[in-house]
Amino acid sequence: MEYKFTLSSDSTCDLYHDFVVENDIKFAPLTFMLEKDGKMEDYLDNFTEYSEYVDFYNKLRAGWMPKTSKLNYEAHYTHFRKMAEEGAKDVVHFTISSGLANTWENAEQAAADVKKDFPDFRVFVVDPLTATVGQGALVRLALKCRNEGKTAEEAAELCKSVRLHIQHFIVADDLQFLKRGGRISAASAAIGGVLKVKPIISFDKEGKLGVIDKVMGVKKAVSFIKQKLEKEGPDPEYNYLFIVHTDNEPIANELANYVRERFGIEPYLQIMGPVIGSHVGPGAFALGYISKSERNEF
Repeated sequence: MEYKFTLSSDSTCDLYHDFVVENDIKFAPLTFMLEKDGKMEDYLDNFTEYSEYVDFYNKLRAGWMPKTSKLNYEAHYTHFRKMAEEGAKDVVHFTISSGLANTWENAEQAAADVKKDFPDFRVFVVDPLTATVGQGALVRLALKCRNEGKTAEEAAELCKSVRLHIQHFIVADDLQFLKRGGRISAASAAIGGVLKVKPIISFDKEGKLGVIDKVMGVKKAVSFIKQKLEKEGPDPEYNYLFIVHTDNEPIANELANYVRERFGIEPYLQIMGPVIGSHVGPGAFALGYISKSERNEF
């Protein structure tokens, strides 16, 4: 089948390997490291088996310290040039949120430089203002556009118009990972660990992560998410909802069953990739969807 454009994303979209291959999505994996007792291991964010994700989170539980790095200019240039050499013309490419890293700028510059040698090569870089499966939701939307025969420009503009309507409710189990990432203070992490406080985290309109509320315990965190869904659920035009976890299947399945029974929607349910998972730690869970209201307005 001949498509009107090429679809591409870095690995922070957290789409499973089989889905990426099946739908011909050009995938640019980030790298990450794990360190313990002076031993360092390097990895590519391109897991192909569910067990690899579980092994990663078990290593974090065992005291391995993760370190992630963004995709630099050279990685983007190589990624885009390969596509151009293979004959790609129009590309829609997704990066991690500009509120988390300046990857979007690297992608724009690399695309412009590849275009110097391939004048017909155009990349529409979409800053999703989100990451992990929120970013993946936009990649899926662009895929739908491509399957419907829309152009790259049409797909990119639709994704940009929708991105601020993606709601996120993220609950971390161990606040120390957020503290290391600079998302909460050391004092908040210490108090939260003692009191079993669960911060509810979300992306703001600049694509940055922040704490929007704090509740006592997992049950109240789940209740908070359900209350938000009751207040304003998914936009019927998209009817799209995703649930992601960092090796916390029981809570993820509880949320999925609630969504099926309450809204009649089959959610996209999956485990989070290692790059974003490094910053929230094991045991976390999150739910997100596309609403009529913009994010954090209800």
